[in-house]
Parts: sequence; structure tokens; C-alpha cells
Amino acid sequence: MKPIYLDHNATTPVDPRVLEAMLPFFTEDFGNAASRSHVFGWKAEAAVTAARETVAAALGANANEIVFTSGATESINLALLGAARARRSRGTHVVTAATEHKAGLDTCRALESEGFRVTVLAPDSEGRVSAASVEAALEPDTTLVSVMAANNEVGALNPISDIAGLTKARGILFHTDAAQAFGKLPLDVHAWGIDLLSISGHKLYGPKGVGALFVRAQNPRVRLLPLQHGGGHERGMRSGTLDVPGIVGLGAATRIALAERSAETARLTALRDRLLEGLRAGIPDLFVNGPLEDRLPGNLNVGFPGTPADDVMAHMRDVAVSTGSACSSNEPEPSHVLLAMGRSAEEAKASLRFGLGRFTTPEEIERATASVIRAVDSVRTLRKEVGLGP
Repeated sequence: MKPIYLDHNATTPVDPRVLEAMLPFFTEDFGNAASRSHVFGWKAEAAVTAARETVAAALGANANEIVFTSGATESINLALLGAARARRSRGTHVVTAATEHKAGLDTCRALESEGFRVTVLAPDSEGRVSAASVEAALEPDTTLVSVMAANNEVGALNPISDIAGLTKARGILFHTDAAQAFGKLPLDVHAWGIDLLSISGHKLYGPKGVGALFVRAQNPRVRLLPLQHGGGHERGMRSGTLDVPGIVGLGAATRIALAERSAETARLTALRDRLLEGLRAGIPDLFVNGPLEDRLPGNLNVGFPGTPADDVMAHMRDVAVSTGSACSSNEPEPSHVLLAMGRSAEEAKASLRFGLGRFTTPEEIERATASVIRAVDSVRTLRKEVGLGP
């Protein structure tokens, strides 16, 4: 029987409709979008323009404010490094949160090595960062604040419109990592006052290796120092030949996600609640990491006391889940997100993340529930036999 994929927060399969839109740009319309002297280049440029307009409309942005990148990691690096370096004369203090993706946290550490000061905010017990905590951390020389829209591990939603409002009133730039939120939640960069926003194609049933960065063009016009040079592509912010098939895929994925968002949100929320109810019935002492409200619809992160999650996964090879971010899952350390929320190292190591997606079925949820319960029971029995359990 086919394994069940419940790790959609790590990556998603390419939707067949997205693949269909991409295919001609590999072999037929294969031109370079910067080649403006012949029809092959014109077709490629037109396709990129259409995708740019689609992504911009989904964010409430203008098309000229979208910079295509290789993914959210590059977008985050370009936003944080580019903006902080460009505004160094205005201040050297940056504010972020302990629950950010490593792409954000590691970039902030790189800024520290350049002489910037970084304040890392602790979240509440459910993984959320309040606007009040951001406001309390602001200093006269704060130049940039970066708080993610939705957490990749526990699904917690942050009040980014409130945070953007208070930073804008002080002339401080606000960046948000929206890789998990884009296409799943309403986002309006202009109405909310967001200055920089990062997204990724492969979290949205699009291809890997493509993403985008929203860079506000007015009120204020955000200036970034580029990370790479050579040709001045993307308004000089990201040089390099554009990945036309990938960009077309990102555009198609965005269009589909927006058209189906309302119905998919309701469907995934119902399936997630069904999964939690089933797990609780078989494992009454489990605990939930993150809020049950204000949460990504397809995300569920739960822990099984005294039961290492790695052992549980080893006992259920038919279900694909994870213990945390795919970008740091090879590390033996417990989740930095769960630790920041106040979970002990033991609790963090006993936690699993379930990511439900577009192609997840009710039957798969039933099978996965039964598999997890069996695995937890097996691990607990074995640990008890060797004197490690109650």
C-alpha cells in the first residue's frame, strides 16, 4: 500500500495543473526572458510578466514590487541583509523572534558578525509573538523587524498587520517570512504596511527552486543592496537568468491556491481536527504544541509524553511525518521552536509535526491515526520492558 504523506509543511508535490503549465517552457518556449530581440525571448518575458502580476495580485502589491528568487531562503537573505546594509546609517538594531525559520535566524547571526545588534524575542507558550512584545523591544536605532506570518513547525499565526502598523509609524522596515502563509491565508502588503515579504513555490504545490520577494516601491521606497551581481536583472536586486519554467509554475500554483483557498481551508481544518480527535482517543495523554485557533489549517504538532518521536517514526514507515523543520531535521538537537515556547528538551523530542495537504484524503487520515497509535504503543511497551518507561 502506498505510504501516506503528511509532511506538507516541509514540501508539497507539484500539482499536475502546475506541471502542465510549466512543460512548454522547457522545450518549446525555452527563451531567455532577457532576450528582447526575438520571439522566443518575447514569449518568455510575457510568461514571466503574467506570473509576476499573479503573485503581486495575491499579495495586494504592484507587479513591479515582485522580485523572483530561488526560494524563500534567498528571499529572506536578500530582504534582511539587503535592507539592513542599505540602511546602516539609520541604525544597526534588528528585532526578530526565536521561533523564526533558520533562514531568518542564521541571517540575523550573519548581521551580528557585521556589527548589527539583534534582539530575539521569546514567543508565548503557543508560539505567537505579540505586537506588544515587538513594540517593547524597539530602540531609537532599530532599523528592521522580521517576524514570520505563520510558523512552519506549530502553525501559529502572528499578528503581522498589527506589527507592521507599529513599525511603519516609527519609520522602521518590517519583513515577514510568508512561506507557510502564502496561498493559505489572506495577505495584503499595502493595506497592512508590510515592506518586505518572502515566499516559496514548493510550499504551494509549485516547483522547488523558485520563490519571490515583495519589495515595497513607495511609501517608503525600500532600497536593498543586492547579494549577487551581473546583469542587473529584477530591477538590479537579483541578477541572474530567470528560471522561466519555475516562475510560470509559481504563478500557476498561486492562481490555483487562491481560487480554491476557502474550500481547502475548511476541508483541511476538518481533516486536522479529525486526526487530533482520533489520536486523542488512542493516546489520551498526548499534548498539542501551538494554538488550536489562529493556526495553519493543515498543521498539527503533538507530543507523546515519555515517547521519543524518532522511535515512533521508526515504527511507522508507512506514514511520512517529521519532528520539525526539514531545513534542520538532520540535527540531533530538539526543535528550537518548541524550546522557545517553553517545552522541555524531553517534550520537544517527543513531538511530531503532521502537515496535511491538498491531496490528503479522509481514508489516509484514518490509516495514519491507527498507525501512529500502534507505533506509540509499541515504543512505550519496548521502553517499559527495558526499564525506560513507567
